Amino acid sequence: MRPDPEKEIDPNAVPAWRISGGISSLFWWFLPIVYGFIALGGGVPKWGTASLAALVILNTILQASVIPYIRWKRWRYEISEHEIYIKYGIFIITRTLIPVNRIQHVDTRQGPIYKSFNLSSVTITTAATTHEIPALNDEIADEVRNKISTLAREADQDV
Repeated sequence: MRPDPEKEIDPNAVPAWRISGGISSLFWWFLPIVYGFIALGGGVPKWGTASLAALVILNTILQASVIPYIRWKRWRYEISEHEIYIKYGIFIITRTLIPVNRIQHVDTRQGPIYKSFNLSSVTITTAATTHEIPALNDEIADEVRNKISTLAREADQDV
């Protein structure tokens, strides 16, 4: 078996993902609220509201505290002359090799949460799909983007 990639993403990914997870879990709070209003009308059992609220609380705790840390610990990447190797996942670990000669486009992305933590994601586009290396420090993201672009250009000239 191939050894894991060595490079980690920025540790600031954890608080950024915690904020993002907390915000995204707010959507689920509408379920117990709506269910509670229906239960007040007598249409459904009242214990369902408490059960739903408990599940939403558990989801919020996981999304805003536990999952971001595990996600950060599992994310690794490595860039070599011929391929980009990324490994990620919480329950299902995905290992992806992206051949440099298949890369069509490399870009950096930064949303408002990432911007507040000076983070960017590098997106790597091939003919088949788009891959992402998330939560890199802005300077490192620029270096990674430029390095991948240079390697892809050199691989394209070799063909």
